[in-house]
Amino acid sequence: MKKVTLVLQDGTTFEGKSFGYEHQTVGEVVFNTAMMGYPESLTDPSYAGQMMVLTYPLVGNYGVPPFTIEPDGIPTFMESERIHAAAIIVSDYSAEYSHWNACESLADWLKREKVPGVTGIDTRQLTKVLREHGVMMGRLEFAETDEAQKSHEPYKSYEDINWVERVSCKDVMRYNEGAGRKVVLVDCGVKNNIIRCLVKRNVEVIRVPWNYDYTSMDFDGLFLANGPGDPDRCSEAVDIIRKQMDMSRKPICGICMGNQLLAKAGGATIYKLKYGHRSHNQPVREVGTNRCYVTSQNHGYAVDASTLGREWRELFVNMNDGSNEGIRHQTNPWFSSQFHPEACSGPVDTEFMFDRFIEAL
Repeated sequence: MKKVTLVLQDGTTFEGKSFGYEHQTVGEVVFNTAMMGYPESLTDPSYAGQMMVLTYPLVGNYGVPPFTIEPDGIPTFMESERIHAAAIIVSDYSAEYSHWNACESLADWLKREKVPGVTGIDTRQLTKVLREHGVMMGRLEFAETDEAQKSHEPYKSYEDINWVERVSCKDVMRYNEGAGRKVVLVDCGVKNNIIRCLVKRNVEVIRVPWNYDYTSMDFDGLFLANGPGDPDRCSEAVDIIRKQMDMSRKPICGICMGNQLLAKAGGATIYKLKYGHRSHNQPVREVGTNRCYVTSQNHGYAVDASTLGREWRELFVNMNDGSNEGIRHQTNPWFSSQFHPEACSGPVDTEFMFDRFIEAL
């Protein structure tokens, strides 16, 4: 294994060894405290432009499932068509794997998709640095790399790139055509399991690009998907949501980035969390009740609930830090969650959010 150094933007360095594709990489360094689910997380478009640090020490022991495609064009086990994370950083990579559904090792998959993997780094100490300083840009530098190939450019800001534009579909796509009711899905970087959850409830899904004007289309409900990066970069999407809300009371549901875009359309502002929520065990409470749920999350931004318009209220709050986890309109069937009800991978306690949306159609 070739030696590799993670150089953080503040100058902090961590030494490790490569087990993936060997290529100098720059990205925002974030940590995830989930104990499993690396195939789903790596293929989650919300990780675009980010180096994913896994705090759980054993990674790779159950390998990688086959990249099979269902008749509807959706991969069976993955959350998108490829790995979107810029790199994966772990404490202890397991080269040998054992699982009934595994067809290759994590290392082989990373190399095939040209994504770096680093092992042997003290991810607990790295997480402490990120918690104290906040997420920051980082660079992977490989030993024995030709000096001419090394980049010494200043770190580019993660916020300067419209990551949603990079991962969104480019054309309109349809799933479960011919079903009775139609749902427009705004693809900001949608996870496949959101589509699966909608199709399972027997609706036709019309997937459109993030800035597509769907307001003149024939549909019964609007679904705003998750996605990477700064929601303030998606003003075109927000303008179209506002246009739709001015025209119709049709149900609207949002997840993750969708929560933030719906909140912006409702007058709220967004702020960046110090180190974000990325795990399978984030506790949230439904406002006005004592019901708490364990949720899967992956986001670095949050809604400032105090800036919501007077017709909006919080729907969920995070029990760890009090940040917003969802909003609802007081009279119209418009609501959202910051967490992932489809939870792939993760707990499925909140999949009822899809049922609420379908009932509102």
